[in-house]
Amino acid sequence: MANSSPARRRGTLLVGTAAVLGLLTACGNGDVGAAPAKTVSGSAAPATETSSPAESTGSTGSPDPVDTPSPVTQSGGTSNPSSAPDTSTRTVKPDSAKSTRCHTSELRAAVGRMDPGAGQENFPVVLTNKSSRTCTLRGYPGAAFVNASGTQLGPDPQRTSGSPVTVTLRPGQSAWAGLTFSNPQISGAKTAKPTSLVVTPPDERDPLKVTWTGGAVPVSGNASSVRLTVFAPGSGA
Repeated sequence: MANSSPARRRGTLLVGTAAVLGLLTACGNGDVGAAPAKTVSGSAAPATETSSPAESTGSTGSPDPVDTPSPVTQSGGTSNPSSAPDTSTRTVKPDSAKSTRCHTSELRAAVGRMDPGAGQENFPVVLTNKSSRTCTLRGYPGAAFVNASGTQLGPDPQRTSGSPVTVTLRPGQSAWAGLTFSNPQISGAKTAKPTSLVVTPPDERDPLKVTWTGGAVPVSGNASSVRLTVFAPGSGA
């Protein structure tokens, strides 16, 4: 150190002096680089979003109205089940109380006296109105010969050609239909002797039973057919 030149010592001294000055300057200006705090006037408002929920074009925010179905309209106006007149056509059938037909329960059956002729045996089957009302008969009776056990003897009688007429029966009046067959002794037909004749009035289901006293009747074989005619007024006597 004792041998160092005066110029060198001065350079060293200048460097040290500059360092000391730099330190002093840093300590005195510590707040120079800091920005002063800013004060915002007024109260702080909470942050809000500027976007609103999506809306349909033309919507006012009220809920869409619910579609209500309109009443069905037919040609000529709106249908109204409670006030529409019923224009359908109905066919009203008369009940048994209003019908003029004679019912089985209103009749009494009988077989009249045999009227022979030309090898034929002819019997009138008579129905009499025993009720208190006026009723009618029209057409053919049903008939069958039966034995004591109720078994039918022979086939059903055949209907002769004829034009049915309506027979009106006041209480106590009668109508008759002819029952005809060939005499078995002449025709040679096989015979049987029935105990009863079952008679069914026209358009009825319930029959009437009459005791048969006319002897043997044809049931099979040659010329064994039994025939019936339409009802006519009277008793056939």
